[in-house]
Amino acid sequence: MEWIALLMFVVVVIVLLAGFPVAFSLGGIALIFAWVGALLGIFDAAFLGTMPNRVFGIMSNQTLMAVPLFVFMGITLERAKIAESLLDSLSRLFGQLRGGLGISVTIVGMLLAASTGIVGATVVTMGLLSLPTMLRRGYDPAIATGIICASGTLGQIIPPSIILVLLGDVLSSAYSQSQLNQGIFSPDTVSVGDLFLGALVPGLALVGLYIIYLIGMAIVRPETMPPHESSESEKAGLREVVSALFPPLILILAVLGSIIAGLATPTEAAAVGAMGALLLALVKGRFSMGRLVEVMESTVRISSMVFLILIGASVFSLVFRGYGGDSLVHELLLNLPGGVVGAMLTVMLLMFLLGFVLDFIEITFVVVPIVGPILLTMGIDPIWLGVMIAINLQTSFLTPPFGFALFYLRGVAPESVETRDIYRGVIPFVAIQLLALATLALFPGLATWLPSVVYGR
Repeated sequence: MEWIALLMFVVVVIVLLAGFPVAFSLGGIALIFAWVGALLGIFDAAFLGTMPNRVFGIMSNQTLMAVPLFVFMGITLERAKIAESLLDSLSRLFGQLRGGLGISVTIVGMLLAASTGIVGATVVTMGLLSLPTMLRRGYDPAIATGIICASGTLGQIIPPSIILVLLGDVLSSAYSQSQLNQGIFSPDTVSVGDLFLGALVPGLALVGLYIIYLIGMAIVRPETMPPHESSESEKAGLREVVSALFPPLILILAVLGSIIAGLATPTEAAAVGAMGALLLALVKGRFSMGRLVEVMESTVRISSMVFLILIGASVFSLVFRGYGGDSLVHELLLNLPGGVVGAMLTVMLLMFLLGFVLDFIEITFVVVPIVGPILLTMGIDPIWLGVMIAINLQTSFLTPPFGFALFYLRGVAPESVETRDIYRGVIPFVAIQLLALATLALFPGLATWLPSVVYGR
C-alpha cells in the first residue's frame, strides 16, 4: 500500500500545478483516496476518526495564534507607508554614492521582510516603491530586479517572521515525536524563540553578503549602479533618517527581544507588535477607520488561507500515514548511502524542487511533519534543521524559471523590464544563498551558537 501514499503525493502536486486552491486540494485528494481505499478494504477509516482532535488542537494552539497578529502588524506597517518613508530617507542619504540606492533597498527590504514575514507582500511592495526610482536613476534592470527579489525573500529567514513561527511549531511537534520514538518520555522541547535566535546570525550574515556583492559590483561595473546627484534640498539629514528608521526598528526589536528574553510568548509579543504598529501609524498621521478595515480584511484573508491549508495538510498527513507512507519514507531515508549526510542532502534537494511548485506554508505543513521526525531521530539538531530548511526554501523562491519571487515582481514591474532581466539579476543572489547554505551545513554552530549562549541549550 505504500506506493498509494506516493501516488497520492504526486496527484496533489499535479492538482496544485493545475491551479486549484491549496487547502481544498490537500484535503480533497486525501479524502478521495481514503474513501476509495476504504471501499476496496485497503484503508482503515479509523484514521480519520482522529481528525476532530487535530482540528481542535489547531484551534487551541497558542503559538499559531501569533500568525494573524504578525500578519496584522506587517500589513499595518505596509499600509501606513512606513517602508516608503524609510526608503525615501535612506535613498536621499546614500543615493549620491555609487550603489547607495541598492544598499538602501536591501536594508529597507530586510526590515520590511522582518515586519511582514510574507515574501509576496515584501517583493510586491518593494517592487512598487523602489523599482521605478532605480530605473529612473539609471540602474541596470537586472541589478535592480535582483536586489528587490533577493531582499524580499529575506522574510523567510529574518526574525520575527510568520514563516519561522509556523516552522517552529511544526518542528516542535516533530522533535517531540522523534524523542518518543526513541523511548524518551520526558522529551526536550524546541521553541519559536530558539528558531528566531538560530536564524538571526545566518539572516544578518546573508544581508551582509548582499551588501558586499553590491559594493563589489559598484567597483567592478560602476555603470550598472550610477550615483544620484541630489541637490542640497534633496539630501536627507541624520535626524530625518533616524526619525524614519528608529520607530519600526524599535518595534521589531521589542517584539523579537521580548520573545528571546523570555518576557513574552510569541503570541504575546505578536499582540504587542500589532498594537505598536497601530500606534506607529497613528503617530505618523496615517491611521483612519477605512485603512483599519482594509488591514483587518487582509489579515482575515491571509490568516484564513494559512489555517485552511493547515487543516487540509492535517487530513493529508493522516491519510498518508494510513497508507504507510511515513514508514516508506523512513526506510528510504535510512537506507540511503551516506547515512545522515545522504538523508539530509536528499531532503534538502526534495524541498528545493518542491519550492518551485509549492509555497513554503504547504511544504511546512505537508513535508516537514513526514521527514522531520526521521531526520531528528538520526540526531540532527532541530534548530539547525529549521534554519537550513528556511534558507533552502528561500533559495527556491529565487531560482529561475519557477521561483515565486520572480513571478511576484513580474506582476508589478514595468513593461520595459524584460523577464530575462529578472532571471539574469537573481542568479548572483541565488549563488550567494547557496554559499550561505553550504557554509551553514559545514558550520552548524552559526545557527546553534546563539541559542546555546542565551538559553544554555
